Amino acid sequence: MANLTVEILGTGCKKCHQLEANAREAIAALDLDAEVLHITDLIKIAERGVMKTPALVVNGQVVSQGKVATPEQIQPLLTAE
Repeated sequence: MANLTVEILGTGCKKCHQLEANAREAIAALDLDAEVLHITDLIKIAERGVMKTPALVVNGQVVSQGKVATPEQIQPLLTAE
């Protein structure tokens, strides 16, 4: 069981897929055990308070929205407490 849950919130556009790829790259670079989910349901996205996609959620906390964060920008978000 993964001790880290990373969610990509977005409709499935090119930017959303790029953010997911960047998140997976950041996870691999840090050698973390993480579950990566891609949430495309607009109602579920809005329930999180996200108004701009793509958004990145780490362990239930929205840490980035409205941009495609690079793997280097994502790494510290994965290890922050």
